[in-house]
Amino acid sequence: MSEIASSFSRLVRFNPNSNSSKICIGEPLDPEVDIGLAVLEGREIQVTLFSGTSILNPGTKTNKVETIAKILSPLSQSEIGGGAVRCIGLNYVSHAREMSLDIPTVPTLFLKPSTSVADPFPTQPTVLPRITQVDGTGDYESEMAIVLGKEAKDVPAAEALDYVLGYTAANDISSRTSQMNQSQWCFSKGFDGSCPLGPALVSASAVPDATKLHIRGIKNGNVFQDCPLTDLIFGVGELVSFLSQGTTLPAGTVILTGTPPGVGAAKSPKEYLRGGDEFRVELSLGVGTLVSRFEDQV
Repeated sequence: MSEIASSFSRLVRFNPNSNSSKICIGEPLDPEVDIGLAVLEGREIQVTLFSGTSILNPGTKTNKVETIAKILSPLSQSEIGGGAVRCIGLNYVSHAREMSLDIPTVPTLFLKPSTSVADPFPTQPTVLPRITQVDGTGDYESEMAIVLGKEAKDVPAAEALDYVLGYTAANDISSRTSQMNQSQWCFSKGFDGSCPLGPALVSASAVPDATKLHIRGIKNGNVFQDCPLTDLIFGVGELVSFLSQGTTLPAGTVILTGTPPGVGAAKSPKEYLRGGDEFRVELSLGVGTLVSRFEDQV
C-alpha cells in the first residue's frame, strides 16, 4: 500500500460548520458512523482534523476537532490523476451473465473526464442531462473505486497494492441509448456530475483484501444490486498492473472497478433513473453510503 495509507484509517473531505467555505481533511471520531447516512439525516459528525488539505497529502493528525457542514468527494476534480477517471467495464462474472456477454480475457477500459466527478448528496444533486431525458434511459452503476497514492508505471501485479492509497464508492451514471449508439463509452458516461464519489476514503491499510468488501445499490429504497467483491473478474492488483503498462498513473488516479448485476437496463421492466429518484451505493468496511438525488436538467 502507499506509505500515506498507514497514517489514517479513513478520511473525509468536507466543509466545516465553523467556516463553510474552507476545505478540511480529517478522520471521523466515531469509527462506526456511516458518514453518508449521517450527513443525509442531519446528524452532527465530529472529525479530527489533519494538517493537510488533500487526501493525497493529508499531513499529520492534529488535536483539533470540527463538525461537518457539507461532505465533499474525497478528491476534487483538479486532483484526479491524469485528468480523467479510469473505468473498467464488465468486471463482475454475474453482471456479464445478466448481459449475456462473454467473460472478458483482458480489462475493458473507458474514461470519464474529471468534470464528471461530483460530491455526494445533499451537497450536490446529480443532474440528468437533456440528452438522457429524451427517452429516459439514465442508469445507475454501483462501483468500488481505487485511489492511487503514488505514481505507478509498469507495475507487476504482485507489487500493485503498494501503490493503493484506499477505496471509496462511486456511481457510474450512464445514458444507455447514447452508450448503445456508439462503440466508445466516454460520451455516454462522461456527462457533468456523472461520477459521484464518496463519502469516505478507507485506507488500504484497513482493507488489505478488497474482495472482503460487499457492495449494494439501492434505488428509492429497493435493493437492486447486492454482491460480494469476490465476484470480480479482475482484482485490484490486476487492474493497477494492467493500466500501468506503458502508462504513467499519477497519484490521485481513480479507477472504477465495474458494477455488479442488477443495473436498470438489465431488468424487466427497465428501472431507469428519473428526476426525483434517489440512489444509494453502500460499500462495507467503513466506506459507508454514497447518496445521489437526481434532478432533470432544464
